[in-house]
Amino acid sequence: MKTLDIATVSKRSGLPASALRYYEEKGLIASVGRQGLRRQFAADVLQRLNLIALGRAAGFSLDDIARMFGPDGRPAIDRERLSAKADEVDRTIVRLTALRDTLRHAAACPASDHLACPSFQRLMRQVEGTR
Repeated sequence: MKTLDIATVSKRSGLPASALRYYEEKGLIASVGRQGLRRQFAADVLQRLNLIALGRAAGFSLDDIARMFGPDGRPAIDRERLSAKADEVDRTIVRLTALRDTLRHAAACPASDHLACPSFQRLMRQVEGTR
């Protein structure tokens, strides 16, 4: 089995060694031993770290992500939970799109008083409706 030391995993994953040690402490990854003082990881740890990064980008906590791995370390996907998270992301996209449109309009609006501009008022109501 090919192993990678913690420095190599850190470099390839872009994560500091302290984060890797923390992930190991949380049970998200596991070292397979040591060579001297350096932890060694199976090469597939990089794929697992990619899954963890995907979960973090989606807004899952590390504890949530840990529960998405089975006892054998393989992903144990909770499809309902992923679907609910996708719905949450959709709502965030709608909210951020309305916010972006309002900011762009405010930046380009020729009105001297934005609060008197009907378009700005409409956009503000849209942003309010997405909360």
